[in-house]
Amino acid sequence: MAKRGKKYQESLKQVDRSKFYDVKDALELIGKIAKANFDETVELAMRLGVDPRHADQQVRGTVVLPHGTGKTNRVLVLAKGDKIKEAEAAGADYVGGQEYIDKIQNENWFEFDTIVATPDMMGLVGRIGRVLGPKGLMPNPKSGTVTFELAKAVEDIKAGKVEYRVDKAAIINVPIGKVSFGPEKLRDNFKALASEVIKAKPAAAKGKYLKSVTVSTTMGPGIKINGQKLMED
Repeated sequence: MAKRGKKYQESLKQVDRSKFYDVKDALELIGKIAKANFDETVELAMRLGVDPRHADQQVRGTVVLPHGTGKTNRVLVLAKGDKIKEAEAAGADYVGGQEYIDKIQNENWFEFDTIVATPDMMGLVGRIGRVLGPKGLMPNPKSGTVTFELAKAVEDIKAGKVEYRVDKAAIINVPIGKVSFGPEKLRDNFKALASEVIKAKPAAAKGKYLKSVTVSTTMGPGIKINGQKLMED
């Protein structure tokens, strides 16, 4: 196991590893133990009682965080015709068609964070799926990034829309803001995301759904939260 730095060790001393914190207390503690010389991202990790190998136990969706993520999300829209003007008016950073697909394919260009595409562009987008897929950039109808409603899609992303998706280990890991947000804003974002994940519980999932819930900063230790209480709220 890699040796942890001095700042991490100092933060760890303030966390009771045997305790399950309330959300309010956990997020107040996050602000106290953040030691990095930059504004750390706060992440929520949830280990679920599902088997991701089964299609009927997938947990995936999107939510617009009330206070955003604290990160500027650069949006590339792939569209044609009048939809180009719609995307530009909504604030997309890059808008076009074949020329951007060629740029990604030939120049390894990735100066963006999210791609939104209209359905009639997906035939072209599919040609670079092998490049986009491993980077988590492939547009998908389930995440709202394949749509003709470009204005709404771009505005939601710019407002702080995040995607949650269970991985192979049945874990969801999503940023919910920055330490500088303070505990109240982080709590609002936490509740917005957690409630959506709870609502998305598959009917096929049996037993305990929230097996573990943890919040942490980029450089700090995890703080455990009482998942059962979240299910009851």
